[in-house]
Amino acid sequence: MDAIVYTSNTGSTKRYAELLSQMIGLPAFALGDAKDKLSANAGIIYLGWIMASGVKGYSAAAKRYKIHAVCGVGMGQTGTQTDSVREKTAVPAGIPEFTLQGNFDVQKLHGIYRLMMALMVRTAGKALAEKKDRTPEEEDMIGMMFHGKERVKTAHLGALLDWYSAQK
Repeated sequence: MDAIVYTSNTGSTKRYAELLSQMIGLPAFALGDAKDKLSANAGIIYLGWIMASGVKGYSAAAKRYKIHAVCGVGMGQTGTQTDSVREKTAVPAGIPEFTLQGNFDVQKLHGIYRLMMALMVRTAGKALAEKKDRTPEEEDMIGMMFHGKERVKTAHLGALLDWYSAQK
């Protein structure tokens, strides 16, 4: 593998790419910068932010590079949503796919994404907050939507690091 390539909207995916880079020794590049740094067909680990179960930037990265693993960063807890993310993003079955929980801050979102997520917090967030007998995952989601908290953690990279170690 040659590098880590990522697309980030609010900074969580970039932070995971930088953490991963430090841990495994591969350089990390934003997708837009990677074309000047990497040759076509370079082997990469791709990280992108999740929007409506799709990993942003994946299709563009897959057209140019040989993707060895995909990591989607979103609001869900680490290791969840993998089936829906794989299906929506059209990640081939032979490519390992991981999901990581990132931070959530509506104010850091850009353009239409800010409007969409603000609406989601007002509607789904309110309904979830009013729900009785919430699951721990729902409690976590409420905390993320209304109070934020640091969610980017090296511990979330465990499964990806295990996979990477097994590739050597």
